[in-house]
Amino acid sequence: MTKIRAAVCHAFGEPLKIETVTLAAPKGRDIEVTLKACAICHSDITYADGHWGGTLPAIYGHEAAGHITAMGPDATGHQIGDRVIVTLIRSCGTCPTCAAGKPVICERPTGPAPLTLQDGTPVEQSMFSGAFAEKVVVDQSQIAPIPDAIAFDVASLLSCGVITGVGAVVNTANLQAGEDVVVIGAGGVGLNAIQGAAIAGARRIVAVDLSAEKLDDARAFGATDGILASDPAPWDRLQDIMGRNADAVFVSVGIAPVYTDAPNYLAPGGRLVMVGMPPTGAASSYEPGNFAAACQSMVGSKMGNTVLARDIPWLADLYLQGRLKLDELISRRWSLDEINTAIADTKSGTARRNVIIFD
Repeated sequence: MTKIRAAVCHAFGEPLKIETVTLAAPKGRDIEVTLKACAICHSDITYADGHWGGTLPAIYGHEAAGHITAMGPDATGHQIGDRVIVTLIRSCGTCPTCAAGKPVICERPTGPAPLTLQDGTPVEQSMFSGAFAEKVVVDQSQIAPIPDAIAFDVASLLSCGVITGVGAVVNTANLQAGEDVVVIGAGGVGLNAIQGAAIAGARRIVAVDLSAEKLDDARAFGATDGILASDPAPWDRLQDIMGRNADAVFVSVGIAPVYTDAPNYLAPGGRLVMVGMPPTGAASSYEPGNFAAACQSMVGSKMGNTVLARDIPWLADLYLQGRLKLDELISRRWSLDEINTAIADTKSGTARRNVIIFD
């Protein structure tokens, strides 16, 4: 048992409390990672605000990087001291979806439940990670090695925001060179979808956002054009920009009305990729006959349908070649004691990614 400092949520919508909790030693195929960085994802905030329910007390955080400091007796493929990212992708490796190469939707993601308060009260390891903490114990399926040349704060972004955005384009949409793309929302995930579309060879990449500043960001990450979402019928502008609607539309924001409007950007045969997750109970509406008549489709994309062993080495190498922007995604670095201020800054909508740095 190890004592660690962590940011604990005791009540939805309230500030997180920095306190000492107990972390169990790894057993079975568990791996302990001492963290050096953890980025703040909007999913963490959505959970902490109570929009997706869940059990309290809880520790959020799932976009992290550090080095291995202990291993369970059945853990394989790694060594003490290895530099790794930590993700929420916990997979058994044997269920039908894992066998089909889809570990992000594993049907039996059992694993550690290693956290307690000082009085013995169990603490929820949110999203199988609980990485707003100095250390985590996770299943070996949740980590992937990173090169020495990538700093921990930069590497942490590969754990969620980057694989979610790039993976939605490359893995979920299977975007082909020459296709036209619309990305709705130019935040952290949206910027990575834009990068993914550029890497995949899209002809036009049109960013849609309420903020003119974020549209400027989008161009810096590879967007060819931008549309203000506040414009009347903004989808009509596609005809002026590229003479047609888009082959693939990526919704990177968790706002239900945006999903209702998103099909307006689709060309015949196009696919709508659903990345952002609205609060539980939020609903959108569609006319299914329109999708059928135009041979269009809607598909969900969780964590970019990532396979860690395949995708992390590829993305890390793209970064080292200078073809994938990661440093530029970090807006600011914060200490664990500053996490509530960092969360407020993230909620303001001005940050690309805020990163908690551990000493």
